[in-house]
Amino acid sequence: MQPRPPVLRPFLAPVTTYGAGHRGLDLGADPGERVRAVEAGVVTHAGVIAGRGTVTVTHADGLRSTYEPLGAEVSMGEQVHVGHVLGVLQPGGSHCGARACLHLGARHGAGYLDPLLLLVSGRLALLPLQRPG
Repeated sequence: MQPRPPVLRPFLAPVTTYGAGHRGLDLGADPGERVRAVEAGVVTHAGVIAGRGTVTVTHADGLRSTYEPLGAEVSMGEQVHVGHVLGVLQPGGSHCGARACLHLGARHGAGYLDPLLLLVSGRLALLPLQRPG
């Protein structure tokens, strides 16, 4: 979405597989805004789940990005590129209360990842610890 939307609610990893948590980012937006793919891939789901329009894009590395509530403008099996319009943000069905928002999720295998870490520009690197002495 343009401009970059504010994060209304961050990712919160659950302690256990079925435990409480927030498995994605809630991004502030207005109903009708065009939602674009964060990375190239193949649409592996475009439909309704639990009354909300959802789209899933599977990327070359196996990561899956999910978007909801969305009125899909893509079809299952469609190849998309970075910035490809996936659909428009729907006015209801989000869990952001009265404010509209896009729930952006990231999954690899059965696990959930923090989408914000995948969206930041630049490379993340782990550096070795320096031991005193």
